[in-house]
Amino acid sequence: MRIVKKVIMLLFLVGAGIGLWSYSPEKKPQELVLYGNVDQRQVELAFIELERIAEVLVEEGMEVQAGQVLARQETRRLEDRIAVAVAQVAAAEATLSRLKNGTRPEEIDQAKASVALAKAEVAFVDKRYERYNNLSDVNSKAVSKEDLDEILRQRAVARARLNIEQEGLRLAESGPRAEDIAVAEAVLLERQRGLEQLRNLLDDAELKSPIQAVVNRRLLEPGDIASPQRAVISLAVSSPKWVRAYISEVSLGHVSPDMDAFIYTDSFPDEGIPGRVAFISSVAEFTPKTIETPDLRTSLVYEIRVVVDDTQNRLRLGMPATIRF
Repeated sequence: MRIVKKVIMLLFLVGAGIGLWSYSPEKKPQELVLYGNVDQRQVELAFIELERIAEVLVEEGMEVQAGQVLARQETRRLEDRIAVAVAQVAAAEATLSRLKNGTRPEEIDQAKASVALAKAEVAFVDKRYERYNNLSDVNSKAVSKEDLDEILRQRAVARARLNIEQEGLRLAESGPRAEDIAVAEAVLLERQRGLEQLRNLLDDAELKSPIQAVVNRRLLEPGDIASPQRAVISLAVSSPKWVRAYISEVSLGHVSPDMDAFIYTDSFPDEGIPGRVAFISSVAEFTPKTIETPDLRTSLVYEIRVVVDDTQNRLRLGMPATIRF
């Protein structure tokens, strides 16, 4: 009888335990915490042309806006080249305008007068030749053979000169050829493009910020020779900023793109900065040595990036940060 009571008591306790376990409230899911570092894009700005730096207008730590001039090169030699190019463009424009306007009426009148003069010379030489020829027929000794040959030569020269003047008149009346106008237009276009290129170089002599950013470093100073291979100023992009962290495969399923998160730093441990998951790597890698996680360093992890809305500019490049989901 005693054994039966013990069995009944044991069953009662087991049943009560099962009941309490079944009706116990669910445990609150554990908070996911990751550790990483603040990252942001950096831009190194350099001049396009090889020239001496005239001035650097910003200091390290200054916030600059898009389009703001940060530094300038010397432009004296470039401005001289531009002045020469402007004169060449003006000369090409004048040449093209002269060809398109055609021959002036005064030039046509001059060509007509030259033709009339050439005709008069031909007529005069023809009369002399006719007279010499008649005298030779009457008396062969009245005109020498040398005089007759000379008048024939003069008549040939006069007729050739008349042909030249008539051709000149025809060219003056017809105006310039279309091919000459096309060549003049091409020359003008070439010189205009050359001038435009020089003016672009003058504009490039001012180093401007492409975006809103913070001056990270001044790499060159006034008097230094700038070149495309040497950066003058290094900028840290103000927005966007993100925290780069690594998550283990066990916790990967608890994080998804666009998931909200809060960023905490040692300077503001109780004030979270809102952010969202912008990137989750699809390739596993070994944990970087600079990252500290509760997992073993030899385990494989996945990189994630949490974009931060840092309106108060609290985060700095490389700053350690804690991500809480």
